[in-house]
Amino acid sequence: MAIRNPCLLLHLLLFLVLSSSFAICRVSADSDSDRVAELLRLQHRSKSGVIHLDDQSLKRFVTSAKSRSYSLVIFFDAAHLHDKHELHLQEIRAEFDLVASAFIKNNMDTPAHSKLFFCDIEFKESQSSFALFAVNTLPHIRHVGPQIQNLKDSEPMDQNDFARMAESMAQFVEGKTSLTVGPIERPPPFSRKQIGFLLALVLISAPFIVKRLIAGDTLLQDPKLWLSLAVFVYFFSVSGAMHNIIRKMPMFLADRNDPSKLIFFYQGSGMQLGAEGFAIGFLYTVVGLLLAFVTHLLVRVRNVTMQRVFMIITLLVSFWAVKKVIYLDNWKTGYGVHGFWPSSWK
Repeated sequence: MAIRNPCLLLHLLLFLVLSSSFAICRVSADSDSDRVAELLRLQHRSKSGVIHLDDQSLKRFVTSAKSRSYSLVIFFDAAHLHDKHELHLQEIRAEFDLVASAFIKNNMDTPAHSKLFFCDIEFKESQSSFALFAVNTLPHIRHVGPQIQNLKDSEPMDQNDFARMAESMAQFVEGKTSLTVGPIERPPPFSRKQIGFLLALVLISAPFIVKRLIAGDTLLQDPKLWLSLAVFVYFFSVSGAMHNIIRKMPMFLADRNDPSKLIFFYQGSGMQLGAEGFAIGFLYTVVGLLLAFVTHLLVRVRNVTMQRVFMIITLLVSFWAVKKVIYLDNWKTGYGVHGFWPSSWK
């Protein structure tokens, strides 16, 4: 049947256009809401709240989603590099989990809860995803905003900020998303059961400890123990052991030219290996022990000849040790230490 009324035909076409536009918008909205609902389900299943992604899930939630109402913060991981302690991947991942847990806990039942999701991607499972992001170095964290279509345009976290761990990650997230992470709660070092067991052990052993303290028969009252601790503290101080612990310096390195050889002394003032620090600490400790021997024990010897012999030996060994330390310092830094005679002696 033909429609002869032009106005009726115009209204019908307008109705069809509006209906089609509404249906398209609704499908788009439903797909976005479906993705958010699925992300929330995956988040709930994860113990820390971090969603594990692969190539397929990244395509579903990011690359194929033309319009998104949410942001992703992605931690890039590589299981085969976990044994590389200098990368600290496992430590940084643990801090990343703390930030994710803090955000979920502090934003539960708020609109922000569905606006940001924390995810991780593993290299061997998702090599193509690493290529899409152009990630070449680890550790690496990226923020993928709702408007990002080209993943290379997503915003990476500065490498220098990883030193402050969870706090710097929270600042990065808040700066990029304008959302609040909230206070980060770190797990206590001891559980309640462990603390209760330690308290019970202390209470049970307290009477026996007090009895031995009164009698003066405890390990803490042994002069040999305190002497050993004093020597250890001295060695720990002069060997640079604290530097090695903080910087997590290796004891030695493999020679790049010949991997079968090991480098124990690294030339250059910008780096100190653990082995060379211990070697210098040993030389300093030898000099310190000889000085203590001369000032506390040798003075009690009544034989003058023996005193002189041991004094000469002490001086020679100390001179040799100090000379080795100065030689190593000159070799590492390139600066020489020279003796100068007073001008009046010339």
